[in-house]
Amino acid sequence: MNMLRKLLVCQLVIVILSATTFAQDSHVVDRTELSAAVIEHAASQDADRAAIKEALGRPEVQEVAERTGLDFDRLTAAVATMDGADLERTATTARQVNDALVGGQSTVTFSTTTIIIVLLVVILLIVAID
Repeated sequence: MNMLRKLLVCQLVIVILSATTFAQDSHVVDRTELSAAVIEHAASQDADRAAIKEALGRPEVQEVAERTGLDFDRLTAAVATMDGADLERTATTARQVNDALVGGQSTVTFSTTTIIIVLLVVILLIVAID
């Protein structure tokens, strides 16, 4: 009986070791694919931040922020700390502002002003939550 137990334990150890070795060799995602995904995500976030900074750099946006009494420096600093859904949502609004003011449009229509205010409020809410 003792010999049978040793034989079973020995087989069990061999099975566990071979399973562990196999698990180390197989990967669900290739390292190059994972690296590419991380690089793509970082590039996307950089593009989102650039769009927000472009919108915040526009004189029309700065004027609206000043008229509404928002701390513009704080809003600008908050862009660097944004991530995830907040960054995407803010970048989408910033791109709308940039598109509305493209080509050096000097007059700000009501809808453009509304979009600018939404952008500033979104950034302000994100800053307030953090």
